[in-house]
Amino acid sequence: MLDKNILKKAFSIMATAKTMAELYEDNFKIVSKYVHATSRGHEAIQIAMAMQLLPQDYAFPYYRDDAMLLGIGMRPYDLMLQLMAKKDDPFSGGRTYYCHPSLKDADKPKIPHQSSATGMQAIPATGAAMGFWYKENIGIQDVNELKPIVVCSLGDASVTEGEIAEAFQMAALKQLPILYLVQDNGWDISANAAETRAQNAFEYAKGFHGIEAISIDGANFTESYLALEKVVKTIREERRPFLVHAKVPLLNHHTSGVRMEWYRDDLEEAKSRDPYPVLIQQLLDAGFSNEEIENQLAVASATVQEDFIKAQQAEDPKPEDLFTHDFAPTPITEEVGERNPSREEKVVMVDCALFAVEELMKKHSECLLYGQDVGGRLGGVFREAATLAQKFGDERVFNTPIQEAFIVGSTVGMSAVGLKPIVEVQFADYIWPGLNQLFTEVSRSCYLSNGKWPVSMILRVPIGAYGSGGPYHSSSVESVLTNIRGIKIAYPSNGADLKGLMKAAYYDPNPVVILEHKGLYWSKVKGTDFARVNEPSEDYMLPFGKANIVQEIWEQETAETMSVITYGMGVHWALNASSDIKNQVEIIDLRTLYPLDEATIFKSVKKAKKCLVVTEEPTNNSFARSLAGLIQEKCFKHLDAPVMVIGSENMPAIPLNSTLEFTMIPNVDKVRKKIDEILKY
Repeated sequence: MLDKNILKKAFSIMATAKTMAELYEDNFKIVSKYVHATSRGHEAIQIAMAMQLLPQDYAFPYYRDDAMLLGIGMRPYDLMLQLMAKKDDPFSGGRTYYCHPSLKDADKPKIPHQSSATGMQAIPATGAAMGFWYKENIGIQDVNELKPIVVCSLGDASVTEGEIAEAFQMAALKQLPILYLVQDNGWDISANAAETRAQNAFEYAKGFHGIEAISIDGANFTESYLALEKVVKTIREERRPFLVHAKVPLLNHHTSGVRMEWYRDDLEEAKSRDPYPVLIQQLLDAGFSNEEIENQLAVASATVQEDFIKAQQAEDPKPEDLFTHDFAPTPITEEVGERNPSREEKVVMVDCALFAVEELMKKHSECLLYGQDVGGRLGGVFREAATLAQKFGDERVFNTPIQEAFIVGSTVGMSAVGLKPIVEVQFADYIWPGLNQLFTEVSRSCYLSNGKWPVSMILRVPIGAYGSGGPYHSSSVESVLTNIRGIKIAYPSNGADLKGLMKAAYYDPNPVVILEHKGLYWSKVKGTDFARVNEPSEDYMLPFGKANIVQEIWEQETAETMSVITYGMGVHWALNASSDIKNQVEIIDLRTLYPLDEATIFKSVKKAKKCLVVTEEPTNNSFARSLAGLIQEKCFKHLDAPVMVIGSENMPAIPLNSTLEFTMIPNVDKVRKKIDEILKY
């Protein structure tokens, strides 16, 4: 039998959670303005879990875990502020749904941003556990007497997601200190387990060697508490993963917008497994009187009623509150260091990046690099990580499985525990499995946590067509990335910019994607010698949002002039195409696609009166076409010709055959032809 104080605290929390769910139902017209879900039926396992957690732990609850949040010390009022999307909602400032927590209180477990995408929290959570694994392996000491753990809360239906398998695989492979708490109520929304699952989470976990799994009655508080107490103690001491499969009833609606009576045929059976009367009986068995239980219930009810009235009266966000916390402030706002020191010989672009990462890793123990094939055996398929594993060890530079979603999403957890991951997707063509995490978890974390949890990471992406790479190693993807708000995007054209932007990205607290053109890595493509540079100094940094005028002209009264706006390989096409008419063609190298240096672009176009945007992407619905539209809008009164765009042909993929590839993508001759057309317009 449990200690009476534990039972008393648990009942207080459960009574509060149950009362809140009933109050929301009784006041449906008030609370139904915004969608919400409650923990009704799941309370016992959630409270048992919450009571095991310490301030140094990291928790990743999901959208039905309000009892868990009460259990770690949140007040009903706190949750109600989010229920009604109020300005002082402690999680998101009124930006996201009820029970989508993000918390950084000193006296409570830490909760990074939680999205609504079912199961997506498993990868960031596993990333946090991998962060603890990394710190412990390289000797970054934790000040706490008890080592921290990570808890990832999941619904059993979400375990069918492919990204769950990626998380489980890494937890098992690295033996990470994480507990996957799976609450199985037998339902997705209207689809039940028999329709959608070949096995439950306990059975599924058996396929991941190294994850120990147990299955318990999650509606029994005492059983849940004792089981979790043992599991948590083991994880703290032995640093290995567990899965706890807790069978629970769903006693309320899936959400306030999807009513259980529309599709449920098991409501009476579910009510028979209600954890509330089970806990009351355990209180009575422990010696509590009916009067004591009624008094506790009365206190909980009064608190909930009082907080509900208070929350309704709380202030709503103001219109100007929309525009805060899209990014955390960066300290890198000016170019610093020596860009072009005297050197014996110039360095290729890939080496500038390699040296930048090496310098960062020497200086910062929290800096690490991982991805596919970046470890000691190969050092990256482009040798962009060559020698780093040998210099810094297999804990700091390591290979991952072929898991783009994990590579991208794990940075959320790594960043949350104080690390700075530099990760790599091997080719831009393979970024697609990682887009879910990049969009849902990485890009929105700062904004939806109201500034508490910016994700500090660098994602390196080799990109572009080079040497007959064919349809799966040649794509350009910047138009997709620039449509993800909340990330910064660099696309350098030379080694100095790559090194300076890499350094700036490291000290930027926000997520940064660096697109690195494969054809510029070694300057093997004819006409790309400009990408080779005297390696900048170690302290060189280049702020984001500062374009470079790589070829400048003066405003002329009689001669026709134009501005070429471009980036990456386009810079080299433009330089070579205009080599004999330099006094007529100004070339702006964007360097970063977001933030975009609009001031430099507009100034150049207004001066030159004509404009060409050069990209390697197919032009339809592209970033370049959007940029051309922006220029047309902002510079219309100054233009002597329509803003034009040149890019690849609008075909589904870049063919392998060299003749077809050459026909597909731009080149110097195509760009020169377009320049002449515009100058003659």
